[in-house]
Amino acid sequence: MTVMTAARARRRLAPYLFVLPFVAVFLAFSVYPLIFTARLSFTNWRGSGAAEWVGWDNYTYLLTSPGFWNSLTNSGVLWLLIIPAQLVIALLAAVLLDNAKLRLRGFYRVAFIVPFVTPLVAVAQIWVVVFDTNYGAVNGLLGLVGLPDVGWLTTSEWAKPTLALLFLWKTTGFIIIILLSGLQSIDNTVYEAASLDGSSRLRTLWSITVPLLRRTIMFAVVLQTLAVFQMFAEPFVVTQGGPYNSTTTAGYYLYNHITRADLGTGAANSFLLVIIVMALSLLFVRLLRAKD
Repeated sequence: MTVMTAARARRRLAPYLFVLPFVAVFLAFSVYPLIFTARLSFTNWRGSGAAEWVGWDNYTYLLTSPGFWNSLTNSGVLWLLIIPAQLVIALLAAVLLDNAKLRLRGFYRVAFIVPFVTPLVAVAQIWVVVFDTNYGAVNGLLGLVGLPDVGWLTTSEWAKPTLALLFLWKTTGFIIIILLSGLQSIDNTVYEAASLDGSSRLRTLWSITVPLLRRTIMFAVVLQTLAVFQMFAEPFVVTQGGPYNSTTTAGYYLYNHITRADLGTGAANSFLLVIIVMALSLLFVRLLRAKD
């Protein structure tokens, strides 16, 4: 009876033992840093010495700081420049790649995903060279057709579109793959019925494909919203947040606190970004449910 009881106890404990490594890693690298950062956001700790409790001062400072709101505005403008264009491009490309009659489909799929797996810093360095005002290839092509040079990275008007173009080139392939997986889950009989009804390709795309992909599209939007508001490497390498802070994104503004060892304000900034991104994500989910 004792042996049977011990065996039964081992069977009951086995599932918990299997998940124990994950729980330990999750607590150590997710829960504890979150709690530590939450506590840190209420102090003025600078990396050494005792942390002085300052209450809501860090949050008050950020919410009344023009720099904080400017960084959010810059990220919002980049979102408007990137997300709508990316969804249109990715959807059209995914529809083309889903066509069984398209030759070299495998090659095109690999070609689209190559920019996404290319190291971002390397791509950003290429962007700096290609869009250089004096020696860049883009201005060189403009000169060949008699157009003046453009300060792609040195003027406030063009710096954000240039960064947006970099982000589009780097990540659109990933969104294409996401939408393509959604397209492949749609039953072909739906398209056959639309064809029998005389629906044009454009009408089928708008009235059938897009509604059936709504959840996949919303997933992509939430994913890219998080990426845009976290954007750091692009402005860091290409523009250093300039000119005149026109490309200081929310992620880059957070980095500035870290370089000044203002860890308390940086922690508060990170929590505010989490709240903003969560609010936007919940808004997108609410809009999705409203149309279901």
